Amino acid sequence: MSSSQTASFDPIRRYGFMVYGPTALYSLGQGAILPLLPALATDLGASLPAAALISAAIVIGQLAGNIPAGWLVSRLGERRTMIIAALASLIGIAGMLVATNIAVLGLSVLLEGFFAASFAVARHTFMTTRVPYTHRARALALVGGSFRLGGFTGPFVAAGLLALFGDEHASVWFFAACLVGVAALVAFGPDPEEKARIADRMAEPRVAEEAADPVAEEDTGEPVSAPVTERIGVFRTMHRHRALLARLGTTAASLAAVRSARQAVLPLWGVSIGLDSQTIALVVGVAGAAEFSLFYASGQIMDRHGRLWAVIPALLLMGAGFGGLAFTHDVDHTALWFGALAVVIGVGNGLSSGILMTLAADVAPPKDPAPFLGAWRTLTDGGAALTPLLVSGITAAASLPVACGLVGVVALAGAGAFLRYVPRYAPRR
Repeated sequence: MSSSQTASFDPIRRYGFMVYGPTALYSLGQGAILPLLPALATDLGASLPAAALISAAIVIGQLAGNIPAGWLVSRLGERRTMIIAALASLIGIAGMLVATNIAVLGLSVLLEGFFAASFAVARHTFMTTRVPYTHRARALALVGGSFRLGGFTGPFVAAGLLALFGDEHASVWFFAACLVGVAALVAFGPDPEEKARIADRMAEPRVAEEAADPVAEEDTGEPVSAPVTERIGVFRTMHRHRALLARLGTTAASLAAVRSARQAVLPLWGVSIGLDSQTIALVVGVAGAAEFSLFYASGQIMDRHGRLWAVIPALLLMGAGFGGLAFTHDVDHTALWFGALAVVIGVGNGLSSGILMTLAADVAPPKDPAPFLGAWRTLTDGGAALTPLLVSGITAAASLPVACGLVGVVALAGAGAFLRYVPRYAPRR
């Protein structure tokens, strides 16, 4: 991308209909059904552990779908994969609507997670191949912000639909409508590559552009995927980049684990110190608001000062927050400590917005990034999925403060690992 393009690059305008709008709409629909999955399961006779397993099936589906999604994006391109993923998710919706037992419901939720992975990898690949390095963190932070906006507002939509229809399946129908809208936006929305070409023609003469880039005159304008000269497959890609994935990828998984711990630990902590549900919800909501308010600031920091200037403070803040909780369970004014430290954790989480996608885009093979991104997301999703299980196990074996302390240690260890591996594998350009 030329200097004139970089100077005038506006990812919001260029990719709004292709990425940000569909992401917010998809996460809005998904956020409307996630809180109701346990209720749908118990209505079919599931026990509490079985209902929890149904809720976890969407994460398991994402884990299983990341690597196949990398293969699919590499073969079909980003735009087609997003459309296919949105429409194929309707299979899971149909299963949720007609389910008469928890096995069918669980399989349907698993399919939702599987196709959600395809959508996520395609979206990530699209931004990796099209956004210049100077704007990459902001553009991907906006992806994360779009997802968080939908996830934040989805439960309120679910509550409204429940009040209006009195049936949890209304949210499932709402998600179906969102999926159709996502497919329509991606398929029929303005072509971002056409916008880019118009901007190029206005910025500099066409002849100069062709002289600088001989391939430009052969550009067909097809927005499906960036030109690819070599596809080596998912598993060969993983083998070729095994050292990077084992080091920086595992480090990224530690950040995903710490971020996931917030959702697992904070509600449990509120219960353990005797707070009522309304107070816990208020504290978690305030922490979530602090987190959401910082997602774009994180991208600005990473683009202007480097990736480490966002991820290290984020991990230090979250480590301090979880470590502080470990020592404040039985002190005076424990509720005030809980509220303050929850906000600290939320601020740290907000500063980390977009960092995992940005680092993956920085180190992914430029010619065919999708297989690598699928492997990367498998690692990070795995870290996030394992955290609630580890917190539960450590709490049962020792105590919740011990679990919080260990999460804090993981955060500090992750900060050290980022300091070591980011300069080695993703030096600032």
